[in-house]
Amino acid sequence: MTPPTPLTDLLAALADGADPGPFALIRRDGAEHLDLFTGPVGTVDRLADIPLPAGAAGPTTLALVPFRQVAERGFACVDDGVPLECLRIDSRARLPLAEVLDALPDGPVRTTGAAFDISDDEYADTVARVLAEEIGRGEGANFVIHRTLHAQVQGAPLTAALAALRCLLLRERGAYWTFVVHTGARTLVGASPERHVSVDDGLVMMNPISGTFRHTGAAADRAALLRFLADTKEVEELYMVLDEELKMMATVAEHGGQVVGPYLKEMSHLAHTEYLLAGRGSKDVRDVLRETMFAPTVTGSPMENACRVIARHERTGRRYYAGVLALLGHDDAGRQTLDAPILIRTAEIAADGALRVPVGATLVRHSTPAAEVAETHAKAAGVLAALGLGPQAPTAGTGPVGRLADDPQVRAALAARNAPLSRFWLDQRPPGALAVPALTGRRALIVDGEDTFTGMLAHQLGALGLTVTVQPWHADAPVSGYDLVLVGPGPGDPNSDTPKMQRLRALLRVLLADGRPTLAVCLGHQLLAGLLGLRVDRRAAPYQGLQRTVPLFGTPRRLGFYATFTARAAADRQDSPYGPVELARDEADGAVHALRGTGFAGVQFHPESVLSPDGLAVLADLLRDLLPAPAGELSPTVQA
Repeated sequence: MTPPTPLTDLLAALADGADPGPFALIRRDGAEHLDLFTGPVGTVDRLADIPLPAGAAGPTTLALVPFRQVAERGFACVDDGVPLECLRIDSRARLPLAEVLDALPDGPVRTTGAAFDISDDEYADTVARVLAEEIGRGEGANFVIHRTLHAQVQGAPLTAALAALRCLLLRERGAYWTFVVHTGARTLVGASPERHVSVDDGLVMMNPISGTFRHTGAAADRAALLRFLADTKEVEELYMVLDEELKMMATVAEHGGQVVGPYLKEMSHLAHTEYLLAGRGSKDVRDVLRETMFAPTVTGSPMENACRVIARHERTGRRYYAGVLALLGHDDAGRQTLDAPILIRTAEIAADGALRVPVGATLVRHSTPAAEVAETHAKAAGVLAALGLGPQAPTAGTGPVGRLADDPQVRAALAARNAPLSRFWLDQRPPGALAVPALTGRRALIVDGEDTFTGMLAHQLGALGLTVTVQPWHADAPVSGYDLVLVGPGPGDPNSDTPKMQRLRALLRVLLADGRPTLAVCLGHQLLAGLLGLRVDRRAAPYQGLQRTVPLFGTPRRLGFYATFTARAAADRQDSPYGPVELARDEADGAVHALRGTGFAGVQFHPESVLSPDGLAVLADLLRDLLPAPAGELSPTVQA
């Protein structure tokens, strides 16, 4: 007779019609075992309140973080009241995968009434509106809009969830976590492909995933995969989320992040492209969670305005969709640990059997409504198949993409994606390797216009030797006492009179009038250009996540742009109320890429972007002019 295990005891209680109590059953990143956690569930109001008691090594709390927690950062959301639940882990067991598969219910999941809350046509209309009204008007580079499939589970909901878990364990592949979490009030079952953030031994890791290659799971199509890997829309989509997660990494890792990859993430019905980001940090893991709410792959960028766009265009709250599961604990040395996958490709089943499967698509300037509708169906396919709502994929390990991932041409196509990117974020280097003596020890203030690209700018300025402070545009803190003020990027129409635009214009006027060294980036540049007398207007097509080689004061530079507006001029020099201005502009349409005068400079591009291989060199050149070296001190050329 087979001895009982914690899992068989749990299943026996379920077979007797009893609720077995809260538990989580989790397979992490291809492991040959699952972890079973049990304990009481409580709710807390804030991420800072998640219990993380000191004690024995190992996980202590599993938190279910809903999307509405983004309000902790002051960001907009449709508040659906869904709680932040925490399972306090009283006991845990490690169970072999084969043993779990033998024990779990082996039968079909039956549902009725399956339908999306938003039809394909309605979703396509929403996509078109976001492209025209948001991306087309400078509100951001990309946005994720979700829809939800609703159905009713027949039979015991928890039994259905466990049967779906078995199916996912057998047939899904490439998942970061495959899991069931039961709190009593709800059950979540899914196979999330994406690590949001983890912390182990002080190493912070993030895993931006974007670009979707749909396949049948039955027949290999090498040529189609290579076309996907070369597709401009898919490539730029991954670059944009890479930039956005580098912004987050810049806030939680003292030395910024290093980019590793890209790789192919292989799943049963589709494949994605992905990068890994790694950096050293010392923050409390609950602060890491808060500062990284939530991934751009499920929201958009820039983050704060993406949340406003989501709130404008989505009918309902997101519940747990786009939030995270967060496993918190300590290692053997007593250091905090965190492992947090994104809650996507996940079904939520209520105690009465009501089933929800939310899914979203990333909208960028190249998007088409029909393609984004198709993407939502493809992304939902794996979990829907496990719930009896779609065709099954082959058993994991037998599909086509796994064989193609090691194909030399596929590997070469992935590696080629790094060729145009900034080495600043791709290479390791010793601290101080890029410091410029003339800049070392100088103090810089970055004024954030609601785009955390400013965190990446801070790391680049720090690498050049400056000491950097970042503050939001609405802060009442003084801007005096700094050698340089950088007026940074952000979303919005620079010709408008919103409080943000008024405040930033007023700041620039004071800086210019006082002759204080000033650098303006993107939105800051547009506002500066307006004060200098230049016309600023909307581009016919947005430059969101676009890389271009442009003339910059006599030198061609490869740089990344995130902008819908641009300043324009008819000549390379212009008089202004603050003295003569030299302009680097496009001869074809007069678009001003950069400008400089006595004590000030502005750039339309993002020197800090991963899309700017020449960005650090340009930044160093501009700062040498704005902050000249003391007499007799040399400033070496920066090679990023």
